[in-house]
Amino acid sequence: MELAAGFAPTTRDDWRALAVEVLRKSGIEAGSPEEALGVATYDGLTVAPLYDLDDLPGDPGLPGAPPYVRGSRAVSGWDVRQRHAVADPEAVLADLENGVTSLWLVVGDDAIPVGALETVLKDVYLDLAPVVLEAGASAREAAEALFGLAAARGVAPRGNLGASGAVGVELALRCAAEFPGLRAVTVDATPFHDAGGSDAEELGCSLARGVAEVRALTGAGLSVEQALGQIEFRYAATADQFATICKLRAARRMWARVAEVCGAAAHGGQRQHAVTSAAMMTARDPWVNMLRTTLACFAAGVGGAEAVTVRPFDACLGLPDAFSRRIARNTQSLLLEEAGVGRVVDPAGGSWYVERRTAELAERAWAWFQEIEAAGGADAAAGLVSERIAATRARRAEDIAHRRFPITGVSEFPDINETPLRRTAPAGNVGAGTPPTGEPSAPVPDAVAQPPASAAPPPAAEPAAGAGASPVGGLPKVRYAEEFEALRDLADAQPERPKVFLATIGPVAAHTARASFAANLFQSGGLATETAGPGADPEQIATAFAVSGARVACLCSSDKLYAQHAAAVATALRRAGAKRVWLAGKGEYDGVDATLHAGCDALHVLRTTFDDLEVTR
Repeated sequence: MELAAGFAPTTRDDWRALAVEVLRKSGIEAGSPEEALGVATYDGLTVAPLYDLDDLPGDPGLPGAPPYVRGSRAVSGWDVRQRHAVADPEAVLADLENGVTSLWLVVGDDAIPVGALETVLKDVYLDLAPVVLEAGASAREAAEALFGLAAARGVAPRGNLGASGAVGVELALRCAAEFPGLRAVTVDATPFHDAGGSDAEELGCSLARGVAEVRALTGAGLSVEQALGQIEFRYAATADQFATICKLRAARRMWARVAEVCGAAAHGGQRQHAVTSAAMMTARDPWVNMLRTTLACFAAGVGGAEAVTVRPFDACLGLPDAFSRRIARNTQSLLLEEAGVGRVVDPAGGSWYVERRTAELAERAWAWFQEIEAAGGADAAAGLVSERIAATRARRAEDIAHRRFPITGVSEFPDINETPLRRTAPAGNVGAGTPPTGEPSAPVPDAVAQPPASAAPPPAAEPAAGAGASPVGGLPKVRYAEEFEALRDLADAQPERPKVFLATIGPVAAHTARASFAANLFQSGGLATETAGPGADPEQIATAFAVSGARVACLCSSDKLYAQHAAAVATALRRAGAKRVWLAGKGEYDGVDATLHAGCDALHVLRTTFDDLEVTR
């Protein structure tokens, strides 16, 4: 059946001609529709407005076969993995009885004590439910506790011990010899994401750390295949669903290239654990986080992650309760069981857009990986990594401030009258992106530093041994919403909510659009707004301003009415005591201090207004 049989054939040039005409009628002049409508990513890649068959980069292979772009396994579905940072066996059992299939346990002095593992896992079938540990400096002790529990029950445990460096090598040797269902090493890329890094930066850094682990493991006597089999990667999944899908696919392609270079092309593919992003979560309007994590979980599953963890929607506010944990696990159950996302292997496969973006991201991330390796490896290049991620973080912060990167419920459509959820002091390891321990890297073999799409594979290289473990240091942990939320907290802390007066000029139809825009902007900082109502009499507007008790005003109307009334209204507001007069829109008028408009620096507007209102603490 030819679905397009009833339509005349068309070409990309035909589309270009039509698109240029539409753009021209909309007042947009550009050399090409791609130039006008393309969107740049933080990696410098351009997402085009249209893709066709010519954009396919080549054959991505089959699911479960090298280069594993379409998945490390030729099976559908994924492991539902819930994270626990508190010794609560009842919560653990509630998860396992209601859809969770594996556990991620944070172990340490400020989380689950090593000695409490027996209590937490007392009713868990270790041979059925994989256990993933995140124990940092206590990795060896936590692993020994798990070994002891399994031996006492006469079962073979499954999961990942979450170690790295020298401890990871020690445990990997033991797992390879005694526990075939266990992996010892986790390469956690989420700290790079949580520090503000881009997708390619997260991928390149993870690859550099993964190569360092392979060097250490093979240097201790494991074969390349055994070393690769001991490593699991952890990546952040965001609400940008296509970016996440392509990131996970690109990660497998790149790791397959490393394996190919090392002589283990058919090693089985990269094992991936995707965790919904900590950076994208908000403390304000936290219910919107349910939507963010749903999109991220969908993308992680479609992208081929073998295990997915959904952060509870209230994770920014403290320890999640039973309700938020239930919503987190049911998000996955709904996608798997009701939506059927897990019934199809690689549903994004063959998409012109997804395949092209995957290939371009892999190339960009591989180039970054080569830079890290040329600088001496993951640890030697720590300064380079920190500098590069800081630059990306600054670009994103600029977009957030200008609301080009909108955050629903915070920088867009805020509800200043929302009822806050309970606030409890978070445990030290509540966040799903807690930085792991890392390891220094030996110089990379020249054969590894080749692009993933080389026509002919270079000769296999013997990985060298790495050194001991060291933390991923120097990287901050950021949330995109925190600057706006800090202003909201400041406004909430005042005895009376600070207020901005919207001096609406003319009839409702003339001022509604810009009054709504201005109210949305000021409320994103927790400032209340009060409007003058319809009318154009400067003295009536100034009287309403004086009655409101506000000290800052913003003119809101159409350009035509601004030309007639803006200067007079601004002058009247000044006489009534206005410390600053803004104008929603563009243009210069007597008495107007500055303008706010789409693309302006909203954080600067808010901070200036706070200063004018003398709200400082």
